[in-house]
Amino acid sequence: MTEQRDLTALEAERARIRTAYLRPAGERAPSSARGLHHTALISSDVERTVRFYQDVLEFPLTELIENRDYEGSSHFFFDIGNGNLLAFFDFPGLDVGPYAEVLGGLHHMAISVDPAKWEHLVGKLEAAGVEHEVHSGVSVYFRDPDGARIELIADPLGEMYGTQVL
Repeated sequence: MTEQRDLTALEAERARIRTAYLRPAGERAPSSARGLHHTALISSDVERTVRFYQDVLEFPLTELIENRDYEGSSHFFFDIGNGNLLAFFDFPGLDVGPYAEVLGGLHHMAISVDPAKWEHLVGKLEAAGVEHEVHSGVSVYFRDPDGARIELIADPLGEMYGTQVL
């Protein structure tokens, strides 16, 4: 009974926030942003990261430069489509420890792929022995070599499980 009351209260709170802040698409102000330039993650092994993202996930490596903020560190980028990049830093000699999901930190990153490509990439994850979990027939969750949780989703950008979110 208490659990049902808690769920009802949470839904009421979501409804209150939606009413207060969510505007119909035609009434929303345009975003001040142009898009996601890049998201940066940590790599403990540059070559292993390149092999995973370029060879398994088919995200082309676009640049590998020195990290201006940490001498000897690399900053490298992968094309994830639509003018967006996935970036990595390595920090040789610095023990950054294992990846950890923490409150306020990255939970997972969802990357949209074409449905036919999604099937192909799920097969590549299987062939590479990468543990993964498929949800709703359009999402596959897995961890990269350093433990970051990644989702490949076959839904178009701006859509989630058949619902327009943009």
